[in-house]
Amino acid sequence: MSLRTSFTAAVLLASTAFPGLAGDAKLPNTMSMTTYDVGSAGYAQAVAIGKAISDGNGVSLRVLPATSDVARLLPARQGRVDFALLGSEAYNAFEGTEAFAAPELGPQNIELLIGANSNNCFTLALQGDSDIERAADLKGKRLGWVVSSPALQNNVAAFLAFGGLTWDDVERVEVASFGASWEAFLNGQVDAITTLSTTTFATQAAASPTGLKWLELPAEDKEGWARLQKEKPQFSPRVASDGPNMSEDKTVECAGFPFPVLTAYSDKDADVVYNMTKALQEQFSAYSSVEAGLVGFAADRQNFQWVLPYHQGAIKYWKEAGVWNDDAEAHNATLLRRQKVLNDAWAALLQGEREAKWAEARAAALAKAGF
Repeated sequence: MSLRTSFTAAVLLASTAFPGLAGDAKLPNTMSMTTYDVGSAGYAQAVAIGKAISDGNGVSLRVLPATSDVARLLPARQGRVDFALLGSEAYNAFEGTEAFAAPELGPQNIELLIGANSNNCFTLALQGDSDIERAADLKGKRLGWVVSSPALQNNVAAFLAFGGLTWDDVERVEVASFGASWEAFLNGQVDAITTLSTTTFATQAAASPTGLKWLELPAEDKEGWARLQKEKPQFSPRVASDGPNMSEDKTVECAGFPFPVLTAYSDKDADVVYNMTKALQEQFSAYSSVEAGLVGFAADRQNFQWVLPYHQGAIKYWKEAGVWNDDAEAHNATLLRRQKVLNDAWAALLQGEREAKWAEARAAALAKAGF
């Protein structure tokens, strides 16, 4: 899988979320992370983080855009990059589902440094002149299918499920990447695509002749949310105000989860993880003012009881910052136990058995362990 190196940012960390700690982080001279392809919100966020760290400590941070879920994690697994800036595929990687159910992959021992719980959200972008008002209206419409990203495909499946639909109820339009899905949208080739509300493509769409609107996912529709969360457990209701055609006075009910999340493999040096987590708080004011989605990296917005465990290096920092508590510790221990159950179940299967038997073996192992 090819990765395109986009830029090298010289980086240092100095700043403010915890002023008394400013400038203390000690990082290697050169670091790297993968992220989404150029033009995406994830890429813009990586650029903002890279510049902020660059302007502080002189650390050279290479940002590598990749078009598929697996391509964003393989370099970190192989030790060729330090971190991966991810979205919902982080959950799939941890669980060994979707693209990570492939016989050569399986559950990935990835853990969190930090997650952004922001004022943006995930939903479907709709053509501004569309007659789609609710999820059920998607029946028969043209929806973008990102061939390289099962995570994005299942985002759409979840939003369809909210309206009682499946992919069989719509016309699937294949696109090569997230960026290509927006090209198709802007060219009028699709009626709806999955996206984060703050991606730069959305701003283009809002300014186009057709315009842009958002699919609402009302929290009061309990049955719709139950169907949605069966497809995507990591999603929960969110009221968003950040994105084109949104504001504090014109909010949109949609889906949220920490995005992006900065992850590392569990065997990543704990001191490096600790100092990177620290650096991200020191430089918070520098990058959060550049990319709106990154305000969710603030310490008081962390969700320490999400679906991925935190790395021990990160936990050390969050304890020092005074935001890690006994509930977070207990939840993390449960997730680490789940990680072991998944790894043991995967290891118990021969590689030739995994394609046919993994789904059943995974479910049985989790059930036996009480998950």
